[in-house]
Amino acid sequence: MRHDIEPDLNYCPQCDDEYRADIHSCADCGLALISGRQLLAQQAERQAQQRSRSLVIDPDEPLLTARKGPVMQVKELQAYLLRRGIPSLAVKEGGGACGCKGAELLLQVRASDQREVMVALAEEYRHSTGLADHDTRFVGEVFDVQAAETVCPACGCRFATSNATCPDCGLCFA
Repeated sequence: MRHDIEPDLNYCPQCDDEYRADIHSCADCGLALISGRQLLAQQAERQAQQRSRSLVIDPDEPLLTARKGPVMQVKELQAYLLRRGIPSLAVKEGGGACGCKGAELLLQVRASDQREVMVALAEEYRHSTGLADHDTRFVGEVFDVQAAETVCPACGCRFATSNATCPDCGLCFA
């Protein structure tokens, strides 16, 4: 996690990598970079929104279900959202606010917070699963025995399909 943002450098909006000012796209993600000034402005805007946001959800506000899951998982996600300044409710399916006796809860959020919630939950998922530390560019690759060459979905190594094991990471396709 980056501590200081330099206004004159560029940053990837997805992976947060830092680049020199003369580089304009992320080497890993391929996305256009934004300047440190833009990133600081975005952070200031998010902080202002969080400070002005009420953490109390009124009963007449339109809500969306962001997740359904076991009680502890939903409570952890609720705490994660709250740390980001996003209020939510953990409710039993069919109503009621406790849910402590049921096996699953619904995590409900304001409809107006949907975009921010989905970004936050995606980020939490990447970090909690360890995907934030791995290159996932090749996960869609498929080992096709009919092709002469393939790309390993785990590491991106290109190799001949006559070998059923990736020579780089050892992933076995047999």
